[in-house]
Amino acid sequence: MQTINTALLSFGMSGWVFHAPFLSVHNGFTFAGVWERTKNLAQERYPGVRTFRTLDELLADPSIELVVVNTPNYTHFDYTRRALLAGKNVVVEKPFTVTVAEGEELLALSQQKGLLLSVYHNRRFDSDYKVVRRVVTEGMLGSIVEAEFHFDRYKEDLSPKVHKESPGPGTGALYDLGSHLVDQALQLFGMPDAVFADIRIVRQVSQVDDYFELLLYYPDKRVRLRSSYLVREALPAYILHGTKGSFIKSKSDVQETALQANQSPADPSWGPEPESERGLLHTERNGTIIREFLPSEHGHYGAYYEGIYQALRHEGPNPVPAADGLNVIRVITAAFESNETKQVISM
Repeated sequence: MQTINTALLSFGMSGWVFHAPFLSVHNGFTFAGVWERTKNLAQERYPGVRTFRTLDELLADPSIELVVVNTPNYTHFDYTRRALLAGKNVVVEKPFTVTVAEGEELLALSQQKGLLLSVYHNRRFDSDYKVVRRVVTEGMLGSIVEAEFHFDRYKEDLSPKVHKESPGPGTGALYDLGSHLVDQALQLFGMPDAVFADIRIVRQVSQVDDYFELLLYYPDKRVRLRSSYLVREALPAYILHGTKGSFIKSKSDVQETALQANQSPADPSWGPEPESERGLLHTERNGTIIREFLPSEHGHYGAYYEGIYQALRHEGPNPVPAADGLNVIRVITAAFESNETKQVISM
């Protein structure tokens, strides 16, 4: 088997939690390199990894086939563009880019070069979202007429990651947590006809948006996406109502917590939620009203990298095409315009 030599462009939380564990246990990948300017954190954890001190040095290595751009949001365009120009396939963290124009340029460049460009929307592989997707795609609620997704936290203090809390391109909750919610909504319901948004700062110490509410307009439904950093008692993460019934589900995927505790995704027991977090389904089935708790799906971010392996080695589909990431940025851009003008923005 010819493994895919892969390099990360940073080894902060994103690198050691969301990427390295899955690259290191998949037989189709070799975690070959990382860009660390002064430290050797990746080598300490993965002794076979090569440390590059500059991006130019990393991109000049002909053995590196896949580059993971997991650096601050405002760098995504520049680093992804440089990697594509160097002939590398690229996985770029969400949000794909800061602007629509940047995303369009990268998409065109990847097509011109014949290279894979994929966006790491890992929350498609959360256990809670997967069961919601099954409820929708199997028509358990009939036609959806209303949906509300939440991604709330309680964080009075600022993140120690300065780049996340400093005003600038691509910062704030809507680009961060909102990218996940928008992507999930678009996967389930497609692009909306229009967007209305309320984007605010609710923590006195914050300098970037830490609250948002988006209303996505569809011909037959409305979808609300909400997040706040001052929610100590969270509402259900997913609330869906259809012509036949309703489904309510908590946000309860366990993967991030397990990864931070250094648990291996190679464990056969990886991914199941606690049984207590099952979603409530209240609907009609074959003429009978039912009210029951649905077993949760197993989440596994490794499915994303399996998709990347299949795409690069067996011409399989890109697990998250760049065009999907670009549509997320289109919605976020419309949301900021709506918040500024206090108007509904057509897509």
